[in-house]
Amino acid sequence: MRFLPLLILLGFPALELFIMVRMAQQIGWWLGVWLVMSALVGAALVREAGVGLPGKVAAALRNGHSITSGVLDTSRTLIAGLLLIFPGILSDIVAMGLLFMPFRMPLASNPSTGGDGVIEGEFHRVDRNHRR
Repeated sequence: MRFLPLLILLGFPALELFIMVRMAQQIGWWLGVWLVMSALVGAALVREAGVGLPGKVAAALRNGHSITSGVLDTSRTLIAGLLLIFPGILSDIVAMGLLFMPFRMPLASNPSTGGDGVIEGEFHRVDRNHRR
């Protein structure tokens, strides 16, 4: 169990290399085209994530929304871009899964978006100093 992170850290690039060799045997030089194009798309995503973060934070603050959603969306785009830059088929599949995953859900009710900010419920007071 102690060596699991090391196994994952070394196993992922080894699996990527194995899959790339097998794909190169099947489709030839098109694999090189795929890897170059995915690296270019990944670089564009990383650039867009870096430039877009301040705008998303400013828009969220201006509209009275939480900045968490914008930061999470930007970090997801950044991670996907880095995975696309990393050469390999498996990392590209994971990156596409991150990009196309529906993730834009509100984390909490916001009073400016129609919620009243009230949490309904019942409570009971327990007096700890009272002895029976």
